[in-house]
Amino acid sequence: MGRFDHHTVLVTGGTGGQGTSHVRAYHAEGAQVVIGDIAGDRGRALAAELGEGAFSVQLDVTSEQSWQAAVEAAEERFGPLNILVNNAGVQNPAAPIENTDRRVWERALEINLTGSFLGIRAVTPSMRRAGGGVIINIASTSGIGGTALYAPYVVSKWGLRGLTKTAALELGRDNIRVNAIHPGVIATPFITEPAAGSDAPISDFYSPEPFAVPRLGEPADITRALLFLSSDEASFTTGAEFVIDGGLLLGPALKHAAA
Repeated sequence: MGRFDHHTVLVTGGTGGQGTSHVRAYHAEGAQVVIGDIAGDRGRALAAELGEGAFSVQLDVTSEQSWQAAVEAAEERFGPLNILVNNAGVQNPAAPIENTDRRVWERALEINLTGSFLGIRAVTPSMRRAGGGVIINIASTSGIGGTALYAPYVVSKWGLRGLTKTAALELGRDNIRVNAIHPGVIATPFITEPAAGSDAPISDFYSPEPFAVPRLGEPADITRALLFLSSDEASFTTGAEFVIDGGLLLGPALKHAAA
């Protein structure tokens, strides 16, 4: 028996570095997994690899129509949704605010924040039909502090914190829990490769050497927390924020010689 037998899970951005890890883990734990993929082809390939219990939908998280079609397809294939992971996101090219194009600003908010808002709105009726559910928003440590040169991304993740808490208050009596995970610097192409229009990846700005846990995070670090939060083990947890960053936000750790 898996932890998520008879559960239907939708993961947006389900073919990215973190998304793929989440999809594989839910599937391994017995869930019926719907892989949201904006392109469609990578999602179909991943679903074919996983086999029974995996299904891909082409999902543009900024489109209300795309969300509606994805939820309808998921329900037709597997039944009402039990879990939504709002994982899809984009990074902006590094630039000071005065040099940030408005279109870059709007794109980050549209995908990272509005996309999650539309997702919550789209899946709520399905989760009510299921008798309840869990929504987890993948935010960022940038949504807790500031990060120079990344204002659009930072603001979108700060907004996601407020959306998480408001949704938790609105949906709690429907037996729908809503929480947020704030990853630190995770070793995926999102971090280790430059964003479109940028010369350097984010990882160039964040050496893990001063972290209390002196390494970059791995997708599995986030996935493990995600599985806990979406399981019955976390049934008393809603509106919460989980920081998984190896101590990045704590500040520099003492070195062995100084301890």
